[in-house]
Amino acid sequence: MGVAIRETLREGKITNQVRYYILSRKWTAKTFGETVRGHWGIENQLHWQLDVSYQEDKCRVRRGHAEANFAIIRRLTLNMLKANKTAKVGIKNKRLKAAWDLKFCESILTG
Repeated sequence: MGVAIRETLREGKITNQVRYYILSRKWTAKTFGETVRGHWGIENQLHWQLDVSYQEDKCRVRRGHAEANFAIIRRLTLNMLKANKTAKVGIKNKRLKAAWDLKFCESILTG
């Protein structure tokens, strides 16, 4: 069992967040901390990429399962765009190029 306590200062007020983890092995506190920070670093990087490339935070889709469906589509297309190495441009520009160039779009869809 592992516990991570996060203390944050927001708008002049200190807040604490406690997270519990079930571990499959015994770790030192240093290793546990590095692992937890590493996991959230990856999550934050993915969120940043989705927000910059797809403006995910501005999306107001909320009906039924649409929000979850759009999230899956965004992640799927993000992975497809990252896997394509033919264009040496960023993800946002790859999306634009795929919209303008049918052959490039086809190369992304077929891998």
